[in-house]
Amino acid sequence: MNRAERLARRAELEHAIEQQRIDLLVAAHRWRTAEQTLDQGWQLLSRFKTPLLVAGGLLAYRGLRHPGGTARLARRLTTGALFAKKARDLLR
Repeated sequence: MNRAERLARRAELEHAIEQQRIDLLVAAHRWRTAEQTLDQGWQLLSRFKTPLLVAGGLLAYRGLRHPGGTARLARRLTTGALFAKKARDLLR
């Protein structure tokens, strides 16, 4: 290889490296944008972790003491969630 060929090859390699850097920056930006919603949800759960654990423990205790009431509550919550979803779909 003579000097001109080496310089041309070096320019090609530098261009390829620069393009890879740009691609990496774009991919990192997309990744941060995609994970932002998940991070916000995780932060919300982390903020309310102790109250949720206490409420879950109380519900589990009540469910063990009165299993019929828990089943009835689960049915009502399911019905309410389905009703809310249908109402939201109708309003759109």
